[in-house]
Order: sequence, then structure tokens, then C-alpha cells
Amino acid sequence: PEFSCPQWPPPCLSRTVAAEVRKQVSRERSGSPSSSRRCSSSLGVPLTEVVEPLDFEDVLLSRPPDAEPGPLRDLVEFPADDLELLLQPRECRTTEPGIPKDEKLDAQVRAAVEMYIEDWVIVHRRYQYLSAAYSPITTETQRERQKGLPRQVFEQDASGDERSGPEDSNDSQRGSGSPEDTPRSSGASSIFDLRNLAADSLLPSLLERVAPEDVDRRNESLRRQHRPPALLTLYPAPDEDEAVERCSRPEPPREHFGQRILVKCLSLKFEIEIEPIFGILALYDVREKKKISENFYFDLNSDSIKGLLRAHGTHPAISTLARSAIFSVTYPSPDIFLVIKLEKVLQQGDISECCEPYMVMKEVDTAKNKEKLEKLRLAAEQFCTRLGRYRMPFAWTAVHLANIVSSAGQLDRDSDSEGERRPAWTDRRRRGPQDRTSSGDEACSFSGFRPATLTVTNFFKQEAERLSDEDLFKFLADMRRPSSLLRRLRPVTAQLKIDISPAPENPHFCLSPELLHIKPYPDPRGRPTKEILEFPAREVYAPHTSYRNLLYVYPHSLNFSSRQGSVRNLAVRVQYMTGEDPSQALPVIFGKSSCSEFTREAFTPVVYHNKSPEFYEEFKLHLPACVTENHHLLFTFYHVSCQPRPGTALETPVGFTWIPLLQHGRLRTGPFCLPVSVDQPPPSYSVLTPDVALPGMRWVDGHKGVFSVELTAVSSVHPQDPHLDKFFTLVHVLEEGAFPFRLKDTVLSEGNVEQELRASLAALRLASPEPLVAFSHHVLDKLVCLVVRPPIISGQIVNLGRGAFEAMAHVVSLVHRSLEAAQDARGHCPQLAAYIHYAFRLPGTEPSLPDGAPPVTVQAATLARGSGRPISLYLARSKSISSSNPDLAVAPGSVDDEVSRILASKLLHEELALQWVVSSSAVREAILQHAWFFFQLMVKSMALHLLLGQRLDTPRKLRFPGRFLDDITALVGSVGLEVIMRVHKDVELAERLNASLAFFLSDLLSLVDRGFVFSLVRAHYKQVATRLQSSPNPAALLTLRMEFTRILCSHEHYVTLNLPCCPLSPPASPSPSVSSTTSQSSTFSSQAPDPKVTSMFELSGPFRQQHFLAGLLLTELALALEPEAEGAFLLHKKAISAVHSLLCGHDTDPRYAEATVKACVAELYLPLLSIARDTLPRLHDFAEGPGQRSRLASMLDSDTEGEGDIAGTINPSVAMAIAGGPLAPGSRASISQGPPTASRAGCALSAESSRTLLACVLWVLKNAEPALLQRWATDLTLPQLGRLLDLLYLCLAAFEYKGKKAFERINSLTFKKSLDMKARLEEAILGTIGARQEMVRRSRERSPFGNPENVRWRKSVTHWKQTSDRVDKTKDEMEHEALVEGNLATEASLVVLDTLEIIVQTVMLSEARESILGAVLKVVLYSLGSAQSALFLQHGLATQRALVSKFPELLFEEDTELCADLCLRLLRHCGSRISTIRTHASASLYLLMRQNFEIGHNFARVKMQVTMSLSSLVGTTQNFSEEHLRRSLKTILTYAEEDVGLRDSTFAEQVQDLMFNLHMILTDTVKMKEHQEDPEMLIDLMYRIARGYQGSPDLRLTWLQNMAGKHAELGNHAEAAQCMVHAAALVAEYLALLEDHRHLPVGCVSFQNISSNVLEESAISDDILSPDEEGFCSGKHFTELGLVGLLEQAAGYFTMGGLYEAVNEVYKNLIPILEAHRDYKKLAAVHGKLQEAFTKIMHQLQRVFGTYFRVGFYGARFGDLDEQEFVYKEPSITKLAEISHRLEEFYTERFGDDVVEIIKDSNPVDKSKLDAQKAYIQITYVEPYFDTYELKDRVTYFDRNYGLRTFLFCTPFTPDGRAHGELPEQHKRKTLLSTDHAFPYIKTRIRVCHREETVLTPVEVAIEDMQKKTRELAFATEQDPPDAKMLQMVLQGSVGPTVNQGPLEVAQVFLAEIPEDPKLFRHHNKLRLCFKDFCKKCEDALRKNKALIGPDQKEYHRELERNYCRLREALQPLLTQRLPQLLAPTPPGLRNSLNRASFRKADL
Repeated sequence: PEFSCPQWPPPCLSRTVAAEVRKQVSRERSGSPSSSRRCSSSLGVPLTEVVEPLDFEDVLLSRPPDAEPGPLRDLVEFPADDLELLLQPRECRTTEPGIPKDEKLDAQVRAAVEMYIEDWVIVHRRYQYLSAAYSPITTETQRERQKGLPRQVFEQDASGDERSGPEDSNDSQRGSGSPEDTPRSSGASSIFDLRNLAADSLLPSLLERVAPEDVDRRNESLRRQHRPPALLTLYPAPDEDEAVERCSRPEPPREHFGQRILVKCLSLKFEIEIEPIFGILALYDVREKKKISENFYFDLNSDSIKGLLRAHGTHPAISTLARSAIFSVTYPSPDIFLVIKLEKVLQQGDISECCEPYMVMKEVDTAKNKEKLEKLRLAAEQFCTRLGRYRMPFAWTAVHLANIVSSAGQLDRDSDSEGERRPAWTDRRRRGPQDRTSSGDEACSFSGFRPATLTVTNFFKQEAERLSDEDLFKFLADMRRPSSLLRRLRPVTAQLKIDISPAPENPHFCLSPELLHIKPYPDPRGRPTKEILEFPAREVYAPHTSYRNLLYVYPHSLNFSSRQGSVRNLAVRVQYMTGEDPSQALPVIFGKSSCSEFTREAFTPVVYHNKSPEFYEEFKLHLPACVTENHHLLFTFYHVSCQPRPGTALETPVGFTWIPLLQHGRLRTGPFCLPVSVDQPPPSYSVLTPDVALPGMRWVDGHKGVFSVELTAVSSVHPQDPHLDKFFTLVHVLEEGAFPFRLKDTVLSEGNVEQELRASLAALRLASPEPLVAFSHHVLDKLVCLVVRPPIISGQIVNLGRGAFEAMAHVVSLVHRSLEAAQDARGHCPQLAAYIHYAFRLPGTEPSLPDGAPPVTVQAATLARGSGRPISLYLARSKSISSSNPDLAVAPGSVDDEVSRILASKLLHEELALQWVVSSSAVREAILQHAWFFFQLMVKSMALHLLLGQRLDTPRKLRFPGRFLDDITALVGSVGLEVIMRVHKDVELAERLNASLAFFLSDLLSLVDRGFVFSLVRAHYKQVATRLQSSPNPAALLTLRMEFTRILCSHEHYVTLNLPCCPLSPPASPSPSVSSTTSQSSTFSSQAPDPKVTSMFELSGPFRQQHFLAGLLLTELALALEPEAEGAFLLHKKAISAVHSLLCGHDTDPRYAEATVKACVAELYLPLLSIARDTLPRLHDFAEGPGQRSRLASMLDSDTEGEGDIAGTINPSVAMAIAGGPLAPGSRASISQGPPTASRAGCALSAESSRTLLACVLWVLKNAEPALLQRWATDLTLPQLGRLLDLLYLCLAAFEYKGKKAFERINSLTFKKSLDMKARLEEAILGTIGARQEMVRRSRERSPFGNPENVRWRKSVTHWKQTSDRVDKTKDEMEHEALVEGNLATEASLVVLDTLEIIVQTVMLSEARESILGAVLKVVLYSLGSAQSALFLQHGLATQRALVSKFPELLFEEDTELCADLCLRLLRHCGSRISTIRTHASASLYLLMRQNFEIGHNFARVKMQVTMSLSSLVGTTQNFSEEHLRRSLKTILTYAEEDVGLRDSTFAEQVQDLMFNLHMILTDTVKMKEHQEDPEMLIDLMYRIARGYQGSPDLRLTWLQNMAGKHAELGNHAEAAQCMVHAAALVAEYLALLEDHRHLPVGCVSFQNISSNVLEESAISDDILSPDEEGFCSGKHFTELGLVGLLEQAAGYFTMGGLYEAVNEVYKNLIPILEAHRDYKKLAAVHGKLQEAFTKIMHQLQRVFGTYFRVGFYGARFGDLDEQEFVYKEPSITKLAEISHRLEEFYTERFGDDVVEIIKDSNPVDKSKLDAQKAYIQITYVEPYFDTYELKDRVTYFDRNYGLRTFLFCTPFTPDGRAHGELPEQHKRKTLLSTDHAFPYIKTRIRVCHREETVLTPVEVAIEDMQKKTRELAFATEQDPPDAKMLQMVLQGSVGPTVNQGPLEVAQVFLAEIPEDPKLFRHHNKLRLCFKDFCKKCEDALRKNKALIGPDQKEYHRELERNYCRLREALQPLLTQRLPQLLAPTPPGLRNSLNRASFRKADL
């Protein structure tokens, strides 16, 4: 087919037919973009179905290992070391593990202990880190990789730097004359200038003649140098929101901490120092009413004071000397207090007495109180000696933590933003799952505050009756109130100094709550800091990771009121007893401060003389690892005698009670209320509880409970939950085989243990969540064990698989539920993920090896479980049972069978798959919710199975048994089905399941037969496909499938999985393949296209079969991009993002760094080229809207779409200079020749998606093998090739560099992103995807913690904010962005250039090469026209030179368009500020001329085009630098002089002429530059230049367009429209000369209705123009199409200017042309626009056109303007002050201050009176003036404002020179001005060519005034609808009693007496008649007013009427007198003529 851009649809072939043919051809070739996509491809498998993949393993086996050369070999198969097993020692916080040593442990403890020390078992995939899932490409990583990019130099960035070049220096000296200053003939001087300039450097070998191949080769090698290896590193990182494959390795399980606070006690000082004081610190939460930490005991006494207790002290352990403590707070809240209690040694007297001295004595009075103090000291010393082991309560105080944290934080809260302070907290929080801070607490954070030192001065004395915690909480609550009761109490004054600060990350010298050293502990002698155990306010869900076994004992109260005898000072002693003998008390009670570390007994403080004391004591005990039935706590109650009386013991036991610690194997904890025995308990009491009334014992208060105490345990050994306890006990009983066993009330025997176990498994779901999570690792381990190693009871294997599996499901779901808030983006619970990744291992012994070797126990590795005994030990026991019991006797053989059966015990993954497949629906639901867990468990189990069994060398097909694979198949099928079924019910679950399934399959790819996995994927795809047909919301399903594919493709060996290096097998069937039927349609090659190559570039069967995953991904993309695709916006983005992220991954992957390898990888994406090519019509059109193209373009676009090149570029040459390109935006269809309208269907892609898709296309083009691309291009049909070129064109537009300025304006991408976000929100709201789940998922991705509800809408908010946030980028960031964008633009353009070169290579041989080369050249031209870096332009211009030298006919024989464009671009670059660009551009221009000359011995065409280009360039470019262009002209001259080859011809001479001519134009331009700021002057200058080109229509047209552009820029739409009309008239004249068509306008005459000025274009007569001369009127505008374009633009401008009537006139000329062309589409558009125009005429009442002013210039400084008068047209509603200010300001700037004066009046100016040094401007407002006869035609408002030539202004004056005076002397001067042309014209000021003046006498002035008043009245009266306000205003002004110059005064002055002068009779009479008329009109008005007013205005109306009557009476006498002559009788016949004569005489 013919391929040049059609000037008009060819008349011969009706459009539809052509379109059909083309459709057919393209469809057969490649599958057209439309329907055929889905159904045809070379193997006939439609895209919607998945092809059968190749059998992966077989393919690999069939290839010799060394088939691939070097680096490619690694792509063939996974590396051998892909999987490895790591044993990672568990991180231990303490220096010694703190595990019970050498005690005999029971099974439960042993299991726990082992679990806390064994290593982590990690299955490591060595290369996984290379997958996008684990090392995602984010903006940060991109930024890293972008370091070291070279800076690209761009013209638009350079302009700023080199501004102060020489060309600006002499501006000031230049005179600012008028345009006529320099005559055009200033040629001589310019030649002189040009000769003296310096030329740029010349290109060395430019003038040599070299073979084209060599040139190409050289260009290519130059292009290949210094290219960035990774294209996508320069592109923004893939969208994080889409990254569904993103995973992170779970954090290893760690101990849970909240926010940690370090409290240091510095000093404690009282007013008097007489005795030791001891301190206790703890945290309390008032709201939860809970003590939230254990106690910290400190002692700040001086050594001398401590000495008082010598008698009682052992040597204190260093751990008890701690003075600082670290508290952990998981739930920070404003209700937390740090409570400080003080105690002292027990003494005689109650607390108040003991406090008295502290409250009374002051330190200052020490001397005065010396004796008293001495006495007190003595007493204290005695008490210490005697009662030193007892304490008494003394005082307390509390610190409100929230105050400290917030006030300390206050200072820096301003300095760093919240955001920066938070990370410390979130990081630490992330360790624990405790993120469900309720929203109220979020405000309160205990991290990152500023450390504070507090001095606490007031303590409250303790009150004996109010010591309990309940009382304390009341006090604390009261403390927070402003009127606290506590403030009224008298305080104990003291000074306690403490430091409170956030705890450091790894503090030194720290002790754990068990007093173990925490790393780092540099020196055991340092004073330690204690970690204080937290008792969290609410549940904390975190698995235990270390051994902890602590017991806290809290005595609450004792009631001895009924106890007889002396029992007053009561102390309670507690001991931990292992037996009943006193010596069996264990030293397990933690010491307090300054004492030994552990003690055997401890006492509560004593309350003096109180029989029923309350206690606040906390005893902390270290539980022995093995607690037995005999262990108990023994409480002994003592009466302490404070006074030393002879004969009384210090302490008397007055009661005993105890608590046995173990009951039914469970630890006893909780509150107890115990009876107290008076006597010592009898032997063997410890197994009973005190509640049992033993015979012969006496009890206090008759065996009632009198002692209340509470035990709590913090233990990672005892679950303290009945269900868990029972479960563990049963499991351990089975392991130990210790029957019978008592459990609560039942005795377990072998008979009933099985059902108990089953019941216990079922009951696990009832366990309370906190202990369940804490013991989750234990529980899961045991359950796994039960599945894999079924227990043997009485020698029988009991299969508990199902029960255990169900229990596992419930446990997982409970753990999940508890930890919901901590879930990651994928809905996984990090704790469970960590369990699988680190803790899970295959239990016990190793499964037997395949070759029948004996089983191996893996004892060396820490993989052994339990005690490490092989199972055979259990068997031995079972055998012995059976042999001793004759009933159980069995044949020995069968036992061996059993042995072997057990040794080949079950494999977890097989069992899991099986149980899952057969599970019941209830359980299945639980499993589906957390399918990921079971999938990951299976995967790890399989991997361990392979690694431990050394099975990795086994071929993959043999690794797992068939039945297991069948189970997997069934499982994947059913889960897949669930995804599909649930997508409409519960999208969130469907999404999670979908991802879990995809990850599972992806993991399987590393373990099993890969072909098998592919078949699973295919089966899943099929399931989805069948459901898609019936789905109500297919987009949701497609989204899931896309995510599924994306996750699969994120496998680290994705490339290998696609079998990259195998050549595609051609279609197997010999059936006539598509390719053979279309052999004739291949563009270039004579032979049929190569099916192999074709199938590589299409989504053909072979391609999809072999590159299975890539095929899936690209198929998803292709389907999403189909025009009819559902939910398109979202899917486009997802599909494109998936490809983009993969390609980014390849770019950064070290394995694919080599070019050959990358080319191989690129082959997987070749079909992307065809996909993008077919999607072309729906890609975002980046080529639209270039800088200077006015808004009109987009307005006109709609109707010129796809037609010719005039798609509304307002000023094509300008727009092209900027947008570059003959292919104007709408017309891209013109290359590809597709039916332009059909292809536009379907949902367009967003700009961001389009740009990303294009980046991917460029990646493929950059990395693919060039030879391959060339073979492919050879096989393309013309339309396909056309579309490919279009695609390249679009790539250039999409990545064009916007300049640094653009980055400073706004970060375009964030802005885009916010738009995309908006669109996504809309999608969500419209329901293409579950809105909630979309939002929630996003919010989870954003927030590392916190429950999604708090964050739910925050995401969208942040996105809208993002734009505003990002504007304040730092300078560096913007610099960096510009740098990267510059590199991206350069690289993208170079890739396009490389591809174009490949296409040119291909085209050399073809028949249709003209049209294709034309198209190629257009793309090259576009690339040269857009903003490009110097680097690219060197290569681009080199390519352009090569193209022109190889195919000169392209430019010089065909259509001139290309030549014109090329000249324009080259000239632009010749004027560049960057010398390398100039060098190359001038070389190109010179060669172009030389080439043209060599073809025809003159280069008229190039001359003409260059001259035109220069004119257009000069007229429109703002920052055009003529100095640089002059240098280039000089360079071209130099080439011409040095060119030896053309010495003898006239060439050099012609070049010289041309250069001088150009130089002259430049000189004119300089002038224009000076007037850049003065629009009128500038337009005048352009007008003059245009007039100078009257003889060469092309150039005149160019300048008219330049003027239009300038006007449009200034907003003068009417003038711009006139320019276009003139241009159209010019073209019409030319067309009329050429041929006479009925439908064309007859030259410019046809346009005179639009404007009378247009006739000046007819100056072109035959003698000037012979149409045939080469190069004349050769522009694209001198065609019918050009004419249509100009007219459309004119109409567009008229519309914008609001001149709708003119629009009609324009279309009158346009419609016949369109009718002749049968262009109904456009006709429809035109009539639509006409309708709009007419509608606007009707409805726009207030239309405003211009305002006109006369401006006169006086003074020599104005040069030509001196004494010139102009009429200026200003925008409507311009005030006189505005224009006067504008001109004054402008000329002041030009001439300096105090030079310009504005003449304020409008009187004639007397030149002689003016100051010669000054410049005067006179400005007067003028109105259009029409003669009466004219007004007949000018009916409408528009008519009276269009085509104006005459203007009027009036000047009032009086004879004595004043402007205004009394009525009798008030004269008026009327001045009429006529202009050269009618307004609107192609400029906004027109010279005045004629003026006439008339003077009115006072009477005439009065008549005019009265007529005006009367007219106003008449108008107001007749107005419809009536306007009462206006009417009343006019009436008031007419009849109101005005004083001066009202109607009455006028009448009294002029009508009172008859004038003497008969000449004035006529005026007198006329005035009289005016008054009569006036009175009549007043009457009418009053009548009208009466009808309009409401009752409220009646009085006002009467007043008006009264005024009117007065006026009428006053006027009556004046109006009735008649002139004497008029009264004289006349003969009847002669009356009229006489009358007339008399008047005529009077006139004289």
C-alpha cells in the first residue's frame, strides 16, 4: 500500500473499504488490536486459555549440560547449592542460659528447657534475596544505584547560565527607534559583521566522501559508548502499592518488652539523719487498678548508718546494691504512677509517733535540737540492734509518669517533628505483638522523651489502717484531682532525687529478673541495673523464648482479733519448704536491698499494736524446676515484742498455715483465704491443704479463713491453664509411659488414656488465649509430634492424626485472633511465621533412607527431639508388657513388622496434605482462614525431608511419591476453588488465600517437579477462566489472578523457569500456519516470514508453552489491555506494574549483568513489543499540548483528529519547533494508516501506566539482540511497522526532558500519583474491587503496627497531602531528580535511535521504502525537535546526516514538509548555547545544502525553507540567541570555503548569499528583541516584516502566523483570528491562481464579509508570482487542507474572542470545501460549533468587546512616533487610568525617570510649548461613531462594535480657556478620527489618517443634553422587563428639585427671552420642542412608575408627582411663547417653501 501521509482521504477508495482491507491484513499478520487478539495465534490456543506447558524436567534432561556457552550456562538450571540447612544458635540475652542444672527434671520441664536452648533450624534458599519479594526495588534503592550518573547538558537548563553573554552587553547603547529606523538594505554592514565573527569548531571528517556502511558503523560504535547498563534504574521505582509479592523474613522470636524506662535513684536525704531508711519502687496503673511491675528495692543509706544493722547483716550480694532499674511498659497510659514506699526498722510506737521528729525538726535547727537528736539516735541504735530484722511502714509518695514524659518531651517536641520521635518506639514495639494500644493511649508514649531529674520533696506518712493496694489506688486517683485531700496533710519533708529517662538499647551491667547477667556485662564488679519484670496491664500475646519460673507471694491481710493472748505486733514469715523438716526450707526467696541474694525466710513489715494488720508486701521466689507434691509454702505468724522485757522472747509464734504448691500435677496459684492453726502442724501435713480439719488441732477463730494471701506465677514451664496443663500432662505421660497416672479425680490407665487424649485435643480450643500464645511453640511441637509419631498404647499404634490436625487448626486460628493487630500486610501472624521459619523441625529421629539402610538417629545435629531416645526404646517397653501378660502374647514376627512400620513413620507434609484434603467443613474453614501457615509448614517439612535425607541429588520427579502429589493437586484445586467462590463474599479472605496459594506454588518450584507445578498453575487458570464467564464482577477475579501470576513470577529463578535459552520449536503441525497464508504481506522480504522469529515476538503457542511464566504474565497484560477489558484502569496498572517490577529486578540482578545474558532474558519479553504496538491507540498521548501551542489546539483537536497534519496547531511551524513534528498530535494515526476512529475505542491508559509500559518497551528494545529485532522488523507488514514507528514516536514524547524548572514547579510524579490514587479510590467506591479490603490492605502496608481501623482512611489523606508535602524538596533532591530525568530522556531517545537504525537497515531492500523512510525521518525529526541533551543531539544529528546522505530523494523530491521541518530544527540547534550542538547542527545544515545542490545545481528549496524557518524561529522563540546563530552561519560559510569538491561551482557563492540574507533577517530580529516588552511596537515590527514579504507568500504566511501566535499569547483573540483570516485569504488567492474550483473561495474577495481589511492580501498578482517556480508556495498550508486548517483556527480564535457572528462568516467559506470532500464528520462538528455560536449570541446579554483610546506621541525622543496619532484597541472595560499608567510606566522604563509626561486634557497640543527634552503622551477615550445612514445597517450590538473606522471624542471648553463654565458660555468641540484600517485588524493599534472637528454653541450643547435626558427617560419607561429602580433614578434626576444646571435652569437660561440673533431662532425653537417632548416623557414615566410601585412607595411617588407639577408650571410660560417670525401670517400656498427659505437664510 501507498504510505505517504495522505493530504486528504484518497477519493478513489472509500474510507471504509480501505479500513476493512487494512484491518484484514493486520489481523492476519499479528492479531489486530481488536477481536482477533483473543482467538488467534499460531498454535490456535486463544489467549484466554493457558497452553499445556512443556515438561520442564524432561526438557532439561534432554539437553546436554554444556549446550550453552559460558555465562548462559547458569540460566539453564537452578544452582546446585540452591537450598541449604542452617543451624543458627538461638540468641540468648544473658551471659549464662539460666537453665536448671543437674536436677532430676520431669518430662514437662525437660521439654521446655530443651526447647529454650536448641538452635533454630532454618531452611535457607540461597538466592532468594535476589527475588523482588525479598529485595524490592524502592525509591531508596534506586537512589543508591543512581549515584555517579553523568550530568546531561540540556539547552533549557543551560539558558540560565550563559545568559550574560556578549549579546546583552551593548543593549543599553542601542537607540530605540521605530521599525523604519533601519532600512532593509543594510546588507553591506551585515556582511562586514559576519566576516569578522569566529566560527565554531568544524567536524573533522565531514567533507570526506565515505561509504554509507562505514558511516553507520562508526555512528553505531559511538552510540554504544558510555551507555548506562540499566535503563529502569533511571525510571521511578515500581509502585509499592502493587507489590503483592513483597515478603520479609520473620524476626526471630524474642522476649517481649514494652517501652522501657530507666529510673535511677540518686539520693535520699531527710531533715534529720538518725536511722536507715529503705525504699521500694513499683509502677501502678490506676485505670486498670493493677500493679504493673514487680518491686525494686533500693537503699541509699550512708555507710555509717548502714553500720547500725551490722548485727543482722550478712555480707550484701552485689545484685542487691542496685540503685537503678529498667521498667517495661507495654501499654503506656496517662494513668501510670511510679509509687515510692519507704520503710524503716521496727521500733516502739505507731507510725505517726515515729514520723513526728521527721515532720517537726528542721535541718537548720540542728544545733538547737542537738540533745533531742542525740536521744533519738541512741534509741534508733538500740532498735536496730534488737529489731534489725523487722521493718515497719514509714512513708510513701507517687510520681505521675505522664507529666514527666510530656514535660520532658515538650522542649524538643517543637524541634523534631512527631514523626521523627516515633521510630524508636515503633521499632521496639515491633518485637512484641502488643500493638493494640487503644486510641486514647496513643498520645502517651514513654519513649523518646527527654531525660528528667526529679527531686521529690513531699512524702505522705503511711496510715496503719490504710496500707492495702485498694487504699493506695484511692489515694492515687485522689492525687490527680486538683483539690487533693493529700495536700492538706502535713508532709514528711525529704529530698529524693531520681533520674527518669528512656532506657538505652543495650544497657551495660544489667541483671534480668532472675538476676542473670545480660549481655554486655563488661565487669562483674560494676554496680548493676536491674531489669524489673512487668505485669502487663492487659494481656500480652507473645510466645515464651527463654526459661523463666518465678512465684510471687502477696500476703494481703490477717485477722487475729479473736485470737487470745498478747498478739499485737504481728509479723508473717514465709518459707519455701521441700519437706516438713525446718531444715528443708530452700534459699529461693529473692533478697531485697543490701542483703544476700537469696534467703530461706522473709518477713512482712510490722504494724505496731494492730491485731488485724494489712500488708503491701511482695515476696519473690525462684521456683525449683521440679515442683513435687511435697513442696509447699509455710507461713508462720509471730508476735514481736518491741520493748525488751526480761523473760519475754523477741518473737513468739502465734499461728501457722501453709499452701501445697502442686495439685494434680498443676501449680496452684491465685487468691487464698486460709485458716490459721494455733499449734504447730502435725507430721505429713504438707500433702493436705489447711482447709482439711485435722483431728486434735486448734484453729484461730474456729477454722475460719483469717489470712488472705495471693500467689501469682510467671513461668514459661507451667502454663497455668487447665486445658493446656491437661494436654501437656497427657502427652508426657504417654512419652514416659508411666501408668497408671492420677489426673484430678480420674486415674489414667492404658485403657482410657486414648479417649482422654482425644478429648484433651478437642478441648485445646477452649484454652485461654494468653497462655496459649505463650506456649504456642510447645503446643504446636507436640501436635506435630502426635501427627508424625502416633503414640503406642499397649503396643498398638493410635492414629491421632486427624484430631491433632484439627487441634492445630484451632490453635493457629486462636493465636491469629489474639494477634490480629500485629498481622503483616499479607495477613500473616509474625509469631507463627517465626515459629515455622526458626523453631519448627522434624520431630525425633530421621526417617529411614530410601535404600533401606538402617534408620539413623540425628543426634549430633540439634535436630533430635525429646530425650533423644530412638523410638525403639518405647517399643522395647511395649514388648515387655506383652510378653509378661499372656493375654497380650503375640507372635514375635509381628512385633518386628510393627518396628519397621513405626520406623518408617509418617512424613508431616504428606500427613498434612492428606488431612487437609479430607478435613471436615468446620475445620476446613479454620484452615482456610490461615492457609498460609499450613502451606509454609508443608514446604518446610518437605525441604527438611529433602535436606536431611540427602535427597537433593534425586531427580525431581522421584523426590516425592505420587499419592502425595495427588493430594497436593487436590488441595491446590480445592483452595483455588475457594478463592474463586469467595471473591464476591469475602474479598479479603480471597485475596489472602490467593496469595498463600501462589506463594505455596512458588515455593514448590524450588522443591518438586517443576512441570508438575506448572500443570497446577494451568489447572488453577482453567478454574478461574470457567468462572469468569459467569462472574458478576470479573475485574475482582482478574485482579486476583494477576496477583497470583505476579507472585509466581517473583521466584528468584524466574528466568530459569522460563527455559530462556532453548530455541522455540516452530509450530508442530504442518497445517497451513497463519504465516504462510500471508507471505505476500510481509513488507520487505520476498520470502515468507520466518515463523520462528514471528512466534518469538507474538504470544504464540510455542512462546507460551516454553516461556510458561513469562507467557502467563504477558498474556495477563495483553488481556488487560484489550479494549473491552473489564475494570480496566486498575488492571492496566496492575499488569504493567508487574512487568515493570520484574524488569527492574532483572536490571539490578548481578546474575544478568552481562549483555549476552541480558539479551537472553529480554527474549522472554519480546511479545511486549507487539502488545504495546496494538495498544497504541489507547496509550496516553504525550505528544499533545506542547508549550506554546495555545489552548485552541486541544479545542480543535476533536474535529481534526486523524486527519492531515493540521490538527489544530495554531501556528504549525511554532508548535512544531516546540512539539517537533509534522505528526501533529491528533494525527499519529497518519503513519500507521489504521482507521483512526476505530482504534480509539476502549479504556485509555492513564499517563503513569502508559509511561511505565513505554519504559518496559524501551527496556526490551535496549536489551534484545539487535539481529533478532532486525529479522522481526523484516517480517512486519506496513501497518504494523507504522504502528511500531508511532510507538517510538510516543516513547520520545513520553520521556522528554521537562527541564529543571519543571521540577521546581511541582514534582509531577507525586501529583500523578495522587491522581492515580484518586482514580483508585473511585474504582474502590464503584466497586471494581472490595473497597474495604483495598483500603485496609493499603493501610496495613503503610503502618508497621496498629490496628487498621486507626489508619483506615489515613492513606488517602496522606496521598492528597503528598503533593503539597513534596513541593518543599531540598535543592539537592531537585538537582538529583533533574539529573536522573535528564539521563532517562537521553537513554530513552538513544534506544529509539538505535531501533530506528535497525529499521532503516531492514528497509533498504523494500519496495515501500519511501513511505517508511518518510515515517522514520519524521520520528528522527521529532526527536531532534524535542528537548534533548547535547549527548543525544550529537548522535541524532549524525543519524540524520546519514539518512539524508543515503536517501536524499526523501527530502528533495517528495513532499516538502520534511525538508521544512528539518530546516527549522537544524536552525534551532544552530542557535543553541551549547557549542557541541551548534557544531553538529551547522554541519548537518551545510550537508543538507550541499546535497540539495548536488541533485539539482541549485538549492532553492533549502534556501527557501531555511529563510522561512529563520523567520518563524525569530518570530516566536523567546530566548532565542542570535549571537550563537551568527556563529553557526559563520561556521557554514567556513565549510563552504573549505569544501574542495565544489570549488568550481557556484555553490560557495550561493551559500554566501544565503548566509548574508539570513544575517539580515537576524538584524531585524534584534530590533524585535528590543521591543519584546512593548507589544504594540513588536506587532508593528512583525507587521512591517510581513509586509516586506508581500512578494513571497510563504514567508508572509509565516509572519502572519507568528503574529497570530503573539496575539494569542497576549490574549488578543480577535486580532489572532484576523491574522488567520488574512493567512487564509493569502492561501485562497494562491489556490485561485492554480485552479478554479467551485467549492473554493475566489481569492480574498470571498472573505471581505469577515473583514474589509482582507483585500490587502490581493496584492499578489501574476507578475509577482508564477506558481510553478521551485520552492514557491510549497508549504503545507498552500493546499486545500491547509486552507481548511487556517479557517478552523480563525473560527476557533473568533470563538475565544466572543465574536460569534464572525464565526458564522468563516464557516460560510469552510462549509463548501467540506461538502465537496463529503467530510461529514467535520461538517457535523462545524454545525455543532455554529449552533453553539448562535446560542451564545442569543443568551449572552452582556457581551463586551474592545475599548478604544486615541494616543498621541509628541517629542523627538519617540523617533518615528513623534506627532503620530494612533487609535489603540484595549481589552474591554479598560479604564483610562489603566492604559495611561501602562504607557507611562513602559516609556519611563525606556527613557528614564522624569522624562515622560502624560498630557491630561484632550485639547489640541501646541508643539512649541513642549520641552524638547521630554516625551509627551496624550491619551483620550474615544467611542465608535456612525452616521445616521450607517445605523440602519448596524442593528445589533456586535454590528456596532465590528469593522470600526471612525471614532469620536468631545472636549468641553469655555471662551476664557476653562473646560467647564456657566450654561451660557459652555461650548463643546467634537473631533472625528478615521483610521487606516477597520478594527479589529491584525494589530491592536492603527494610525489615524484623517481628523475633522466641529464646535457646538452653548444652545446646541443644551439641546444635546436635553435630547440625551429625554432618550434616557424613554428607555427607562419602555424597558422590558421594567426596572423600577432605574426608572426612579432617571425620574428623580429629571423632575427632582435640582439646583444648578437641571432642566429648569437650562430652560430659564435659554428660553426666558427670545434671542436677538435670528440665526438662533431655529435653535431656540428646537430646544423648546425638546422640552415639550421631555415633559411628555416625564408624564409617561410617572404613569409607568405608578403601575410598578408597591404600597410602601406611595408617598415617594406623590412627592415625585408634586415635583413634576412644580416643574411643569415653571416651564409653562417659557414653553408657550412663540418666536415673532413664526407668528407672522403667511400666504397659504407659500408657507412651506418660504419657511424653508427663511431657515436657509438663517443658516447663512
